[in-house]
Amino acid sequence: MRITDVINHKGSSVVTAGPDQDLAHLVRLLTEHNIGAVVIAGPDGSVAGIAGERDVVRALAAYGSEALSHPISDVMAAEVRTVAMDDDLTDVAASMTELRVRHMPVLVDSQLAAIVSIGDIVKEPHRRPAERDGVPDQLRARATCPHVTCLSDRIDG
Repeated sequence: MRITDVINHKGSSVVTAGPDQDLAHLVRLLTEHNIGAVVIAGPDGSVAGIAGERDVVRALAAYGSEALSHPISDVMAAEVRTVAMDDDLTDVAASMTELRVRHMPVLVDSQLAAIVSIGDIVKEPHRRPAERDGVPDQLRARATCPHVTCLSDRIDG
């Protein structure tokens, strides 16, 4: 199985934000789109970073609600490993496990095309039972990802 198999099923829409937007904006995007991470795009549309639920939680733990006014660039991971559509799903799963990341941007011709998550990878073999052995068990165990809906209450009210 390849990344393209996952993207063909889930779609290629990807939510982005700018590094100068505040953390409150990031929380809104995560909540409204029911996603775990947002790709941070540079001025030229390139991948400048990635930020997600864990980054929000860490910032809130360190700075309280004041963190919501900080720029996303303060919490994003600036070094981002990307994958290509033709990358093998098992290799990507192994990389995610090794790097301890849950999301990876997908590039086509050096342009952002999609994002793949651990959850996407875990679900794919169930759509293709003959290839079920391609996803490591430890990745399945890490696939649960809490949502940040409760954080939106802090922003809205």
